[in-house]
Amino acid sequence: CYLQVFPMKTPYEEMMKWKPDGFMISNGPGDPAAMKEEVVNIKKIINSGVPTFSICLGHQLIAEASGISTFKMHKGHRGINHPVKNLITGKSEITSQNHGFGVKAEDVSKVKNIEITHLNLKDNTVEGPRYTDKNVFSVQYHPEACAGPYDSRYLFDDFISIIASTKKQGKKASVTA
Repeated sequence: CYLQVFPMKTPYEEMMKWKPDGFMISNGPGDPAAMKEEVVNIKKIINSGVPTFSICLGHQLIAEASGISTFKMHKGHRGINHPVKNLITGKSEITSQNHGFGVKAEDVSKVKNIEITHLNLKDNTVEGPRYTDKNVFSVQYHPEACAGPYDSRYLFDDFISIIASTKKQGKKASVTA
């Protein structure tokens, strides 16, 4: 992939000038409910049809942009031994996590075109939703983490496969991070 990294406050229109084949919405600190400007940008990204994968704070921002509330956890998830169940494969993954906010599971069930793909096995919190009608998915944990488990690295392969499939339909190959 050829990557272009944009600062958090970059307007959607500026990012689209680059004509990305995919968006990677990264992790980072902060309260997702307080990031109104970013949520507006992410709504535009979701509706653009461009494949999108988000991690941690990006996961929470995808939720906010989809009408799913986030909440401050009493005790966040920290460390490299968090078991997460992939509901698609039925397999459990050992994940690396570092967050203090979560996605409200009861709100996910209210959005018809989103399904839960991953659940935390310690507290049953939402670790991954995906759109059923768009190439948009996210995870709460850090599949890119080094010095931690590699169980979830397949997510990057999945994302590249979605981009490749979309590219066959005539789009240029590039990813915006």
